[in-house]
Amino acid sequence: MTRVRNIPAEELPDDAAAIYRRYVAEYGPFANQVGVLAHVPAAVRHLPAMLMELRAAKTLPRRYLELAIVAVSKRNACHYCVGHHVPMLAVEGVPSDAVAQIPDQVDHPSLTDIDRLVLAYSVAVNDDPHRIRDAMHADLRRYFSEAQIVELTLRIALTGFFNKFSEALGIEEE
Repeated sequence: MTRVRNIPAEELPDDAAAIYRRYVAEYGPFANQVGVLAHVPAAVRHLPAMLMELRAAKTLPRRYLELAIVAVSKRNACHYCVGHHVPMLAVEGVPSDAVAQIPDQVDHPSLTDIDRLVLAYSVAVNDDPHRIRDAMHADLRRYFSEAQIVELTLRIALTGFFNKFSEALGIEEE
């Protein structure tokens, strides 16, 4: 049960309300999360707007983004985020039996070497970023630009934030 009420867009200043409505209409089924974020209009002005801008830029392939989000969300036991992002992996061609194994087993034949690297990096950033070795970054550079590595790291860290935010406030899946 959500521990605070969802704020409707109509209760926000016009600029924040416009972002709220666009986010719910275009980004995905995250109305409950943005409704709780709306208690802090600055959060609505910046977090959803940034996520929409990142998606529109398409700097990072969606498959890798969703693999990272699901790995971190499963690791952090965020029911809200897992519930929303697992179906997106199906759209990206990751079979359900592979998704079921993430992040603990990554030997499924449908996962590529890049998928496995993204999953390993996601767990490392989430669990203990101090222990990430230069070799892992060298591997990332073989497949990703610096901008992609920065965005991947940003999205992994944001996923951890959204996991904690959603679980602490008991945000329920729509």
